[in-house]
Amino acid sequence: MKNRIFLLVIALLAVFPFSALAENAEDRGISIAREADLRDQGFQDFTSSMKMVLRNRHGQESIREIRIKTLEVENDGDKNLNIFDTPKDVKGTALLTFTHKVGDDDQWLYLPALKRVKRISSRNKSGSFMGSEFAYEDISSQEVEKYTYKWLRDEKYEGMDCFVSERYPVDKNSGYTRQLVWMDTKEYRAHKIEFYDRKNAHLKTLTIKGYQQYLNKYWRPDEMSMVNHQNGKSTDLFWSNYTFRVGLKDKDFNKNSLKRSR
Repeated sequence: MKNRIFLLVIALLAVFPFSALAENAEDRGISIAREADLRDQGFQDFTSSMKMVLRNRHGQESIREIRIKTLEVENDGDKNLNIFDTPKDVKGTALLTFTHKVGDDDQWLYLPALKRVKRISSRNKSGSFMGSEFAYEDISSQEVEKYTYKWLRDEKYEGMDCFVSERYPVDKNSGYTRQLVWMDTKEYRAHKIEFYDRKNAHLKTLTIKGYQQYLNKYWRPDEMSMVNHQNGKSTDLFWSNYTFRVGLKDKDFNKNSLKRSR
């Protein structure tokens, strides 16, 4: 019996050599990512509100409230503006992000206390966003071209049939070597992402919950929770007040709009 199994394996490898199997896994990985991206195209723009809860390793919390504006850009990544309303010491702070499909993203941070706009270097993209467990690269739109992909397996997660794929950042300045993504096979929504640092150690886990559908097509979560396994800290994001197609324009996303963001 063992000999028969061995011969069967040899026969399969003859028909499907290892390189072909690896290529198929990569092809399927990129196919899943492209399908997820395709399903989210055409939303045009939206605004939303977000409560950010920062929690240290002892469980002490601090809360920040943020307004979000997002503009879809044809043939490139999205434009995004985050405006802090509370607490008082960060009120008026704003982050502007131009995500690009290829090359470095452009990011600028407005600090009202200094009354100046600071450009975020691409070399600092792995740095913490406003003291949270989200890095600057985590909050830019996740364009397909920013990664290479490999499908690993299909499995159940939280009762849902999911693809499990591995993606590898193209940017050498990324703080990650790889990410594992659980995406449901029905709607192509990400539900969990594990992040591995430059030493390939498990750094963080993001869980995404409470998806709601808008305009009968576009799915957005109500909650995102990032846990840092190395420092014991976590950050929860609670989203609300999604409003799509409000008429945002390019002029709403420039460095002058940072200073007007109050």
